[in-house]
Amino acid sequence: METTGLTALSHGAGCACKLPAAEVHALLADFAVGRNARLLVGNDTADDAAVYQLRDDLAVVTTVDFFTPIVDDPYDFGRVAAANALSDVYAMGGTPLTALNLVAWPLLDLGLEALREVLRGGADVARDADVAIVGGHSIDDAEPKYGLAVTGVVDPRAILRNSTARPGHALYLTKPVGGGVASTAVKRGLASDLLTAAAVEVMTTLNRDAACQAREAGASAVTDVTGYGLLGHLHELAKASGVSAVLWAADVPALPEVLDLLERDEPPIAGGSRRNRDWVEAAVEWAQAVPESHRWLLCDPMTSGGLLVAAPEGAGAPGTAIGRLDGGKPGTIRVV
Repeated sequence: METTGLTALSHGAGCACKLPAAEVHALLADFAVGRNARLLVGNDTADDAAVYQLRDDLAVVTTVDFFTPIVDDPYDFGRVAAANALSDVYAMGGTPLTALNLVAWPLLDLGLEALREVLRGGADVARDADVAIVGGHSIDDAEPKYGLAVTGVVDPRAILRNSTARPGHALYLTKPVGGGVASTAVKRGLASDLLTAAAVEVMTTLNRDAACQAREAGASAVTDVTGYGLLGHLHELAKASGVSAVLWAADVPALPEVLDLLERDEPPIAGGSRRNRDWVEAAVEWAQAVPESHRWLLCDPMTSGGLLVAAPEGAGAPGTAIGRLDGGKPGTIRVV
């Protein structure tokens, strides 16, 4: 369908529009959740979703995620946003059951037909995940935004957390990174059809199967890689778990053509990448041989990215091996 390019109406793209991690963590520190024996996972470890226990064998998982357009096609925007929101439940080892639409929409500029396509994309992904969209909320806004509030369930004995990683476990990544570069390249007219199609394919792929494989492999910790980039989410996982990490930069999978774009004289670096790098570099030791293109890639804000899995080496964990965990200073990362 013909419509105004959605990304032209947004100041940021997808999860790159998140508030900076440093500011968010400082803000949340002022609002600690009160003691509650049934709250199994809160916001103190920057995990992907909250988990509240209902009985010995059942807990509810709750999360919310929405953002500005990362692609111009409304239907694909809906698909990406829905897959991204559902990912937080999968990252906790849970099964999503219901969802609520969250919509901010410039009705006079874009009309109802484009919004219908966004909602159709979200509904199609939810149907594929066997999730019922049961309602939602909408507001009029000059900048379009869409996402889901998702409720799921998990056995309290089978929660996948970001705070329980073990030294000696290997690190695996289940999707390539570079989505922020791809979306910025689209806005600048630098992205090929190949890159655009690959980015949409990655961002609309559910993390459901990868989460099941991680659990079967005896994963000690799992998180999904989104707006704070691979390094940012690894830093949060390592800090919450009391471990350090070694990351093999050359082994991190990237979307096609992204590294070539990052080697240009004026690379399409997202604003979120710069904020991520400013925040996380205090915890990172770069090997001299790691090129700038890879440094930016590792800080690139992903939207609906893959799972970062800590699991025993050779146990069948999903994804590409990209590093390991050690017993050094918690939260620190050595990139080689």
